[in-house]
Amino acid sequence: MTATPSTWDYDHYDPADERLRESLCTLGNGYFATRGALPECVADDVHYPGTYVAGCYNRLTSTVAGREVENEDMVNLPNWLPLRFRVAGGDWLTPDTAEVLDHRQTVHLDSGVLERRTHFGIGQGRVLSVRQLRLVHMADPHLAAMRTEFTVDAGAADLDVEAALDGGVTNSGVPRYRDLEGRHLTHVHTGTADDGTVWLRCRTRTSDIRVGLAARTTADAPVTPAREHLRVTQRTTLRAKPGRTVTVDKIVALHTSRDPAISDPLQAAADRVTDAPGFDALLVTHRTAWGQLWRRAELDVPGEAGSILRLHLFHVLQTLSPHTADLDVGVPARGLHGEAYRGHVFWDELFVLPYLNLHFPEVSRALLHYRHRRLERARAAARAIGRRGALYPWQSGSDGREETQQLHLNPHSGRWLPDHSHLQHHVGSAIAYNVWQYCEASGDEEFLHTKGAEMLLQIARFWADSATWDEHLGRHRIRGVVGPDEYHEAYPGALEPGLDDNAYTNVTAAWVLTRTLEVLADLPAPRRRELVERTALDDGELEQWEDVSRTLHVPFHEGVVSQFDGYGDLPELDWEGLRERYGDIRRLDRVLEAEDDSVNNYQASKQADVLMLGYLFSPAELRSLFERLGYRLDEETWQRTVDYYLDRTSHGSTLSGLVHGWILARARRAEAWAFCQEALKGDVADLQGGTTGEGIHLGAMAGTLDLVQRGLTGLETRAGALWLDPVPLPELSSYGFSIRYQGHWGVRLRPEHGSLEIAVPASGSLPFDVRLPDRAVRLQPGDTCRLALPD
Repeated sequence: MTATPSTWDYDHYDPADERLRESLCTLGNGYFATRGALPECVADDVHYPGTYVAGCYNRLTSTVAGREVENEDMVNLPNWLPLRFRVAGGDWLTPDTAEVLDHRQTVHLDSGVLERRTHFGIGQGRVLSVRQLRLVHMADPHLAAMRTEFTVDAGAADLDVEAALDGGVTNSGVPRYRDLEGRHLTHVHTGTADDGTVWLRCRTRTSDIRVGLAARTTADAPVTPAREHLRVTQRTTLRAKPGRTVTVDKIVALHTSRDPAISDPLQAAADRVTDAPGFDALLVTHRTAWGQLWRRAELDVPGEAGSILRLHLFHVLQTLSPHTADLDVGVPARGLHGEAYRGHVFWDELFVLPYLNLHFPEVSRALLHYRHRRLERARAAARAIGRRGALYPWQSGSDGREETQQLHLNPHSGRWLPDHSHLQHHVGSAIAYNVWQYCEASGDEEFLHTKGAEMLLQIARFWADSATWDEHLGRHRIRGVVGPDEYHEAYPGALEPGLDDNAYTNVTAAWVLTRTLEVLADLPAPRRRELVERTALDDGELEQWEDVSRTLHVPFHEGVVSQFDGYGDLPELDWEGLRERYGDIRRLDRVLEAEDDSVNNYQASKQADVLMLGYLFSPAELRSLFERLGYRLDEETWQRTVDYYLDRTSHGSTLSGLVHGWILARARRAEAWAFCQEALKGDVADLQGGTTGEGIHLGAMAGTLDLVQRGLTGLETRAGALWLDPVPLPELSSYGFSIRYQGHWGVRLRPEHGSLEIAVPASGSLPFDVRLPDRAVRLQPGDTCRLALPD
């Protein structure tokens, strides 16, 4: 594999790496995405073509380990890719069955095009060269197109080519899920139209989402349609003369019944593909749309890190593009790139929205609308456990109910185990944090005063009602939760899951309560009255929030912040012994369970838990939060806490390297770059051991972009100003990027060897303040300034 800022290139065929390549070669536009599978290959143990529409879910019931379990999945929709070929009368050619002389796949990041070149040996010393260009259109989100060019080097040959739409697909891309029901599509019908197009329609089995696809295939010879079981094809035979290229173009339209402004998805798809221009014209408008995206998300980072960051940005934009602003969708943790986590929405938006806020705030707003539309479902979830307010689900899908699986498979032991991760109630604090960050970055007071305030209020209400008073401690406590670590779900030997006083949960709950009180106090009086009347909020409840926000318990042990109450009493783990026996112990939970042991019994973490506080809050804000709670968190205590958990973390999540790299970089620690590199390479090198082939890790990808954007620059948007406190790494001391800040488009920042250059494009917007630790400057539209930075 070779990479440049504009291309990502694989230069040979390796079946063992194919799933990883398919994920990293996925093309999408925010509405739908298709994995980078070879069009002539079917789903098997090597290849997995998959097409996913954002927000398209279906729910099925399976029998697992003697229990009936219900799971909702993002649906693998009919495959539009199929295009196979052969020398007439021979076998169909694939890299697995034919002689491959050379194979190369290249993702052109600047233009959003996947190029494939393969040279097949076809007997008698002849070579068939196949070149394909594929796109999922970024200007028209319902279109995709593929051009295939065939060239023989010697001796004429007749080539059979068959293009198809295939409705016989299932969700089977994750081996751990194969015991679960995966056939989500039903009522598959196909047909042909008088204008030469073919079509396929179907629907999901329980959510009853109707799907329509239509395809137009053109070639240098007549094309004949045919219908088969669950498939519709278009076939042609091409006369290939030596050295002369023959071409087949396939253009596809995709609609579902979730789309606005249509009547019937099949009719909409048929009309769209009929009206679509040819491949060349589509390529022009597609490239133009990508060019506009790259300008809005300008990023100039040198070296290998810059190439990886460009790939990360490419995949973020393919999952969450401006088209997302028109959809009712959340942030799928694994992108639209595969079926891991079943396409669900977790807390990963905590790592995604801070980046989007400063480039595509309209997308951030839409993603927060997804949460607001499910506020009533979250309130019902809180009522179901006897609480007030809103309890958002750890995993969300179509309607906002809790989608966390009841059982999960440990592939090390083969056992299905209870899953208690739904106790990660801290997801509510992540949503509140994103509301606040979005409004500060965008200046969107209308959202803050309406939907934002409503979500903040109900999340704060849940935390206040979850807190119980402990007379012995003289403090409030939050019991029975699971923190970001995820490894610890219960105390050793406990009959019920849940932990008490997870520090991250309690501190972020205090932040939510404090921030919500401030927002309510600042609301315009008429709006505040409406909100109070609608929610039956009274002064007594506000006084309770004030009290809880100052008295939540944060446990300490050995001079460090405890991950949860009792963490310091757990025995130490034999890390070296486990590494000697197993090598990679990132998924320590699976290793220990296979030994009939449990990570619950030890001081060991999957990923940052306490240290997440240093990711979310600047040192000054974190100290202030602890002071409000009645604790002193000086620099020495915090650094001691950082060191303590660094020694006890297995980094079993792609987010772990990101968070640790961020924290260590802010502390100017020499080991920061090693963790930053782990975050950068998590997907491209598949450091978690096969997981990227099931879908990218969107939070980690967006988080690395935000590391450069906010982490290393100390950039904060608060109190109507841009706050900057750069801490450039020696390995990354000079780079540039642009942001969109409160009406100012394309504000460019370039930290470089002891200075910071800021350029504000000319516009009619108002000036804004930039604040550094030692001074403040006011910038007018059209200004460029260079600020000297202290050592």
